[in-house]
Amino acid sequence: MTIRAMRRGGAVSLVALLAAGASGAQTVSDRGLSYTLYGTPGLIEMPSALSARDGQIAATIGGFDGQTRTTFTFQLLPKLSGSFRYSRIEDYSLPGSRGQVDDYFDRSFDLRYRFNDETARMPAFAIGLQDFLGTGAYGAEYLVATKTFGDTLRVSAGLGWGRFGSDGGFDNPLGLISSEFDTRPGLDFGEGGTFEIDQLFRGDAALFGGVEYAPTDKLTLKAEYSSDAYARETELGLIERDTPLNFGAVYRPLPGVQLGASWLHGSELALTGTFLIDPTERPYGPGLDPAPVPVKIRASDARAAQTWNRAALPEAQIGTALQQALAAEGVELSSIQLSDRAVRLRYTNTRYRAEAQAMGRIARMLSLGLPDSIERFTLEPMQRGLPLSAVTLSRSDIEALANTAGGTQALEERRVLDDAGPAQGLAPLPRVDDRFSWGLAPYARITVFDGDAPFQFEAGAQVTASYEITDSLVASGTLRQQLYTNRDDPELIVAEGDEPYPVRRNAALYAKEGTTGIRDLTLAQYGRLAPDVFARATAGYLEEMYGGVSTEVLWKPADSRLGLGAEVNYARQRDFDLGFGFQDYDVVTGHASAYYDFDNRFYGQVDVGRYLAGDWGATFTLDREFENGWSVGGYFTLTDVPFEDYGEGSFDKGIRVTIPLDYVVGQPTRREASSALASLQRDGGAKLRVDGRLYEVVRDGHLNDLEDGWGRFWK
Repeated sequence: MTIRAMRRGGAVSLVALLAAGASGAQTVSDRGLSYTLYGTPGLIEMPSALSARDGQIAATIGGFDGQTRTTFTFQLLPKLSGSFRYSRIEDYSLPGSRGQVDDYFDRSFDLRYRFNDETARMPAFAIGLQDFLGTGAYGAEYLVATKTFGDTLRVSAGLGWGRFGSDGGFDNPLGLISSEFDTRPGLDFGEGGTFEIDQLFRGDAALFGGVEYAPTDKLTLKAEYSSDAYARETELGLIERDTPLNFGAVYRPLPGVQLGASWLHGSELALTGTFLIDPTERPYGPGLDPAPVPVKIRASDARAAQTWNRAALPEAQIGTALQQALAAEGVELSSIQLSDRAVRLRYTNTRYRAEAQAMGRIARMLSLGLPDSIERFTLEPMQRGLPLSAVTLSRSDIEALANTAGGTQALEERRVLDDAGPAQGLAPLPRVDDRFSWGLAPYARITVFDGDAPFQFEAGAQVTASYEITDSLVASGTLRQQLYTNRDDPELIVAEGDEPYPVRRNAALYAKEGTTGIRDLTLAQYGRLAPDVFARATAGYLEEMYGGVSTEVLWKPADSRLGLGAEVNYARQRDFDLGFGFQDYDVVTGHASAYYDFDNRFYGQVDVGRYLAGDWGATFTLDREFENGWSVGGYFTLTDVPFEDYGEGSFDKGIRVTIPLDYVVGQPTRREASSALASLQRDGGAKLRVDGRLYEVVRDGHLNDLEDGWGRFWK
């Protein structure tokens, strides 16, 4: 029997052993689950078939002499995860390149899918693509199986290709399907960032595997056989690989923190640190919200009343009292319509992230402050002066279900959702809040992934102010003062050849010359053209780099998962000093957009149209949102700018994360912090940044968002 045949037989035997399990083996345990140097669940460098908890976010930094890897991993679905990695390799160059770079920086994306849950007899199986969307420096594919024995021991074994098939490789078993799998073609790196499908599962395959032993909940010991030969690194003299065996340990000093150390290939000490965040959990449990007022229960004879004595309790007095009471709950009551048996309110929730929670607070107040004859409550939430929907509740249902097990679900089944009604009949109330608001706060901006300057930092202070001329007409602006930056002096970039105009690549010049400047200064008007049709017009200095006019129309019925929109903008590039002046470049941009709520807290968006550089194309976005307000998503844009003209990265893509501040502080607030991890800021596929786009304004009061937040109605 040949060595290659023995290895093939060994793979079959080991998988069979894993599948057989041990007598009395328990179902899968995630005790000791930890992350590799690549920032994915697994051994030391080799992967396992385990998955993190659904929705978990892991940030890992790890490395050894000459290499540092920083990875962001998100468990998108219970069986599907994705990773974005940013690495630094000293004195490295890609295969086929001449010379070596003092500090080579690499960006890469991974995907991993687990086929099944582990059972008492069956291991978990997973398939993975590593660095499938990058330069391919870490490119590998694998199939892996993992079996847990008892509560302390776990064994993994797999078959790798690419980088994971470079040590001890043998003929590709997929060659039995097609001879095309026998040879892995040379990779044309180009500008990187493209999906090279002809690389996948091609060329020699190799076995890898290892064991994990968790004697305690805080400590896991590991040993693995690595099939990564580090061929390019050894060729360049960057690493000594004396053995394929690696040994390591992971320690958990605190919940959500993992610290690891390992000895690689008999020559290198590697260290890792992983920080875990579970967006499905709340650090403050149900929150630190102040307790709501109790629901007032009417006497049975009072419920039969058909009217009330308006001489003793005038309608104007009711409106004023309700406005003052709701203001204490962070609700601005704008108008009210009263009849003998019904009330209709139009209001703005300024405090609670979930509109349903604000509705619950309002319903309690109405039970206390309205005459007993009023049976029907119709609540019409607004944002930026736009009435979003109409939710009608029965007062008797509120009284009966307030303190009843299952009352939240029962009330949701009985409530009626419709489009907001007309303004006719509503009596406006004088505003009691201040139309002018302002704030002073620090700001920080981090720019990463630029190969010439991989980490750039800027910090300072900013003053923000807004004035609500009417509920739907708002003037706002931001003035920034830069106090510190580590940026080098940037040079002006001009387009060469067929390159697109540098609509974004000169961003560093705004940081250099605009140390004191106007970040934005706009006047925005919102309106409702029809019950399901909303509109916005914004004019002024729209963002840091562009000013102009932005117009938008959105069709979005309150009970529909689908929204359709159109946006047209005229934009002109601002002077670098962030003053009032403009440069010569101007452009008309616009997009037709489709939005869809997939009913499982996934939101999709497709934008098709013209971008800032005059290029035409489409942007595809998918976000996953959690009940506590966290949102994690990704996007990519493809336009008619060729990959070679776009530059490094080939096309625009990235990951974005939104964190609600009530998750951090425990107190109710609608404020949130957002950040995007983009591969690089280039000119192709660049969109105008405009605050207050309609879909995000409108959707809070529509069907699925109300359903998602209805569990907070009684809070």
